[in-house]
Amino acid sequence: MVPVTIMEPAVRSFVVYSSVLGLKVLAMSFLTARQRFRKKVFANEEDAKTDKKSVVKYDDPDVERVRRAHLNDLENIPVFWVLGALYLTTGPSAAVATTLFRAYTAGRILHTLVYAVKPLPQPARALAFAVPMFISLFMGGSVVVHYAADL
Repeated sequence: MVPVTIMEPAVRSFVVYSSVLGLKVLAMSFLTARQRFRKKVFANEEDAKTDKKSVVKYDDPDVERVRRAHLNDLENIPVFWVLGALYLTTGPSAAVATTLFRAYTAGRILHTLVYAVKPLPQPARALAFAVPMFISLFMGGSVVVHYAADL
């Protein structure tokens, strides 16, 4: 195993982009709330009572679109954190690792923009999803190949 220290540029890059992604996941809650208040559609009776025009509704398409984007983040970003951390143990070049981390982060942000903020027709969302997915697959494959040689 390659020693991984915070002094390495690739590790520092991973920390920065992981933090951006963590903040992005948190921001999705606010995006959902913004959509709920804009549409006056809430999931709980007590929330709907704050405005007489508000209703309890579980299937508003605009709110659900944002929730699906948030769920997509929750399904994919933790995998990036695990695979990215493991990838760092393989001793990748700092330039390659930073490019992968940066592209992954940009792809996830773009995915949210074209899915939940300003929906665009396909293939915009598919491409914004595919690039980060292939980066995760590449990092995972690199880890397997690197360590399988030692078995």
